Parts: sequence; C-alpha cells; structure tokens
Amino acid sequence: LVNMYAKCGSLVDARQVFNKMPDRDVVSWTTMITAYAQHGDGEQALNLFWQMQWERVKPDKVTFVSILKACTCSAALEQGKQIHVHIINGGFESDMFVANSLVDMYAKC
Repeated sequence: LVNMYAKCGSLVDARQVFNKMPDRDVVSWTTMITAYAQHGDGEQALNLFWQMQWERVKPDKVTFVSILKACTCSAALEQGKQIHVHIINGGFESDMFVANSLVDMYAKC
C-alpha cells in the first residue's frame, strides 16, 4: 500500500500508512526513502534514513542506492560522506549499483 501511494505521487498518504505500520522492515523503510528521493525531497529521505538507523533497521544495497540519490538531490555532501562510511562498514562498497551511486553522488555534490 505504501508503494502504491508513493508511485502515484501521494507521499502524504504513503507516509501515513508507513507511520501506522506496527512492524517496519528494510523494505518498507526503503520504499519511503526511495519515494522521497524520486520526488526530489532529499531532506525527508535523509531524515527517514537516520531514523531507520536509530531504530536499528539495517539498510540493504537498495536503501543505499536510494539514499545516495537523496544526497545528490539535496546537495548533502557531508551526509553522503557519513553514509559512505555506513556502506563501507556494511560491506556494500563493492556492489556495482552502490559504487555507481557513490560516484554519481560525489560528482554531483
């Protein structure tokens, strides 16, 4: 349901459904982060990513690709560098999609 609202561009409805979910996994977090990043709201995507970290949900490679796009959208180089550290610590730096997203983020920020 979150994904459907997000793809329709109704981020308010997507966020309401997301906020009401009793158990949010990496897929639901990544869906919301991706939605914000794709609709140019990098700041909200970054806020959600840090909240996800605070709630101890481990990001996957799809999460990292999306959050790096959010850094690019909002020209958030310092946060992008912090996320790069998380990528290294998580062992995702050698993933081709994550690596390309890192290059894109550093080139555009």
